[in-house]
Amino acid sequence: MAKRETIVHWFRKGLRIHDNPALTVAVDKVRANPAKYCLRPIFVLDPGIRKWLRVGPNRWRFLQQTLANLDENLRSINSRLYVVRGNPVEVFPKLFADWNVSLLTYEHDIEPYAVKRDSTVEEQARKHRVEVHIEKSHTIFDPEGIVKKNGGKPPLTYQRYATLASAFKIPQPLPVPQKLPAKETSPEADKEERKNPSCYDPPTMEELDVEEASMGHCKFPGGESEALRRMNEILSRKAWVCKFEKPNTSPNSLEPSTTVLSPYLKFGCLSVRLFYSRIAETIKGQKHSQPPVSLIGQVMWREFYYCVAAATPNYDKMVGNGICTQIDWDTNKDYLEAWTHGRTGYPFIDAIMRQLRQEGWIHHLARHAVACFLTRGDLWISWEEGQRVFEELLLDADWALNAGNWMWLSASAFFHQYFRVYSPVAFGKKTDPEGKFIKKYVPELARFPAGIIYEPWKANLETQKKLGCIIGKDYPNRIVVHEDISKVNIQRMSAAYKRNKAQKDGGTEEDDSVSSGSGGTPGKKRPSSTGSTAKGKAAPKKRKIEATIEKFLKKK
Repeated sequence: MAKRETIVHWFRKGLRIHDNPALTVAVDKVRANPAKYCLRPIFVLDPGIRKWLRVGPNRWRFLQQTLANLDENLRSINSRLYVVRGNPVEVFPKLFADWNVSLLTYEHDIEPYAVKRDSTVEEQARKHRVEVHIEKSHTIFDPEGIVKKNGGKPPLTYQRYATLASAFKIPQPLPVPQKLPAKETSPEADKEERKNPSCYDPPTMEELDVEEASMGHCKFPGGESEALRRMNEILSRKAWVCKFEKPNTSPNSLEPSTTVLSPYLKFGCLSVRLFYSRIAETIKGQKHSQPPVSLIGQVMWREFYYCVAAATPNYDKMVGNGICTQIDWDTNKDYLEAWTHGRTGYPFIDAIMRQLRQEGWIHHLARHAVACFLTRGDLWISWEEGQRVFEELLLDADWALNAGNWMWLSASAFFHQYFRVYSPVAFGKKTDPEGKFIKKYVPELARFPAGIIYEPWKANLETQKKLGCIIGKDYPNRIVVHEDISKVNIQRMSAAYKRNKAQKDGGTEEDDSVSSGSGGTPGKKRPSSTGSTAKGKAAPKKRKIEATIEKFLKKK
């Protein structure tokens, strides 16, 4: 009897079995002719990943849990996960030959590294006469189609993207594939399996070089099962879903005030198409909030950034990035280190950065505050540095969204009202006047009362001693004086914008159509969210911008 041909489904970002079109194609082909085909769903664990990607312990743990859960879920349809160790471009030729592979299926990826890698794997597949089937399901809409409809250029405003996307049909999510024949649970073993039956098992934390014992409590477990549980729990709160408006959630609540589904969407544990359809089903026939601030609107922000990222060379860099304003950022290792580890002397900023390091997640508006502080607001350090720290520490560190948000919040792209600056003191007070968030993540200040916990340097030495924390000894002095440096930085941004305009042929007006004080919700005004935010209407005309800045600085 001839050896069965192997169909390989390559798991990459879509680490789930629900709404996975590429997996469904593979399963259906095996079910149609189980005598001829067997299925091997694989995940390639590349040891070299550490050389090009920053991944912290929390994200490694999330991945490990996700792979273990994926294996469990595949077994529920009479399959299993094969974790293959090695560089994909090196392991695939061997797999093609050893496993008698005839078809390779996987989900499309836009990241530059993935595009280059996939091109090589496709060429290897052709040489081994292996058919390749690629599906696009990590986003609702295909970025290529949106860009084509926009004349070959990515839309650079949320509104423009939404208009273009409205012309496209929203694909319906697929169910979990039907079970494979029972014998699929033990396909023909290859020589590696015969030598070591556990060689394809999901990795342990030890293999990932992570000391789990030294890590804190796992607040957000990885995996498809947890993603679906969390989504169902959230959507069961119909009134909350219908009233949801992102700018009105709290950046410093002790428990998350948003869904925290972003890590599950990033890893593909949760299908964005399923999430979108379930939200639409929940709000149907109900009075509900509208994009861009609604839950549907948050999904569309993700789509927008993916579209721009897919069509912008050097998207995650300043130099060579056609949509990014070139700014003369400073290099200051001490400032960067203080910000990264929550030692800036500003309790609200430090609490956010410590939460990030401990839990791997922080609220969207908290990200706004610390990103503005690092870049144009206070420290004048490049958004690329902040992007790298978030890449390491965030569970939901998504290449397209991470770079896009950092450009936005540094006023390098998308958002251009650079004179709207988050206050590292006033912003947090609005939603947490007692400083409970600070007391949790900056325990040195736990005894400081509401009146001074956001500005502990205002307490005299005697008071500091009574409260058990001397500023400059037990907790650092603030590294900059926000009230002064923010004014200087606004002028530096103004100068940078003028230089960039002068360098363009004839100069062009900056696009302020996607601007707001919240740095991510166009058209939605946050009520006094920052102590150093200009008052008045949203987008000033370019010809009035200098007068607006001057008036704003006088108010400060």
